[in-house]
Amino acid sequence: MIDPIILVLIIVGAVLLIFFAWYISTVNSFRRMLIKIDESESSIDISLTKRFDMLTKMFQATKGYMKHEAETLQKVIAMRQPAHSAPMEQKQEFADQVSRGLQAINVVVEQYPELKASESITNLQNATVEVEENLQASRRVYNSNVSIYNQKVVVFPTNIIANLKHFEKRAFFEAEVAKRADVTFDF
Repeated sequence: MIDPIILVLIIVGAVLLIFFAWYISTVNSFRRMLIKIDESESSIDISLTKRFDMLTKMFQATKGYMKHEAETLQKVIAMRQPAHSAPMEQKQEFADQVSRGLQAINVVVEQYPELKASESITNLQNATVEVEENLQASRRVYNSNVSIYNQKVVVFPTNIIANLKHFEKRAFFEAEVAKRADVTFDF
């Protein structure tokens, strides 16, 4: 027969081992999620870079027609992409600026039929649509990863580990302000 003290020590040891294994598993889970978030944020950075490159190419292709849009041109030229390590809010602002630049260029393209008929402009517009779709997909993946991570940060019992290890909620990549407004149709 096993001594009761040894039995208690075995039970306490097993409970501690289970707790320690859960702790390590939870910390590793948080770290894996952060890697997935960083990976999906990198996809957003790649898409934003492509988008900015498309904006620059469209600007070059249309600048002769845009002399009256000097202020818009200066803003497009002055845009600088935030660093990879920049906060999500800066990346969001950059995305909004690029959107406004693309909208301004598209307005000019619409105003000049000969420019609109240009094959290079058509190709750039088609490429821009593809880049926009990739950016939207990247945003969805990022926000999905952030949602899963944020849930784990705030839900018991994993929130105990999150607080101990200083894992904090991450910001979502939100819709551009202009795209949040309700669409109005003027007939």
